[in-house]
Amino acid sequence: MRLLHTMLRVGDLDKSIAFYTEVLGMTLLRRKDYPDGQFTLAFVGYGDEAHNSVIELTYNWGVDSYELGTGYGHIALEVADVYKACEDIRARGGKITREPGPMKHGSSILAFVEDPDGYKIELLSPQRGD
Repeated sequence: MRLLHTMLRVGDLDKSIAFYTEVLGMTLLRRKDYPDGQFTLAFVGYGDEAHNSVIELTYNWGVDSYELGTGYGHIALEVADVYKACEDIRARGGKITREPGPMKHGSSILAFVEDPDGYKIELLSPQRGD
């Protein structure tokens, strides 16, 4: 078994694709409309789907927002330098919601950014066991 993708429902597909590709540096891997179901799927990631886990962005036609609820936590991305990643993300228009720094009860350096729909994305330094 392997993890294929994580699905997020989005209110503005083009805005979400722009965030994940232009702000976070992912690639749009594929996009397809499903007229009979009135939805569009777009898959973004850092590598091809055959060898990497990706994010599925689901746009249900005519739905422009969702309540995130209390069950969703975050998606985590490893970055070489959390401080530099935050600078770059901010320069590209991304919203940093937790500035970079050590986690409260450990030594990992982390930060959080939000996508256009409010989904939280954690940026983590390479793990050292925390």
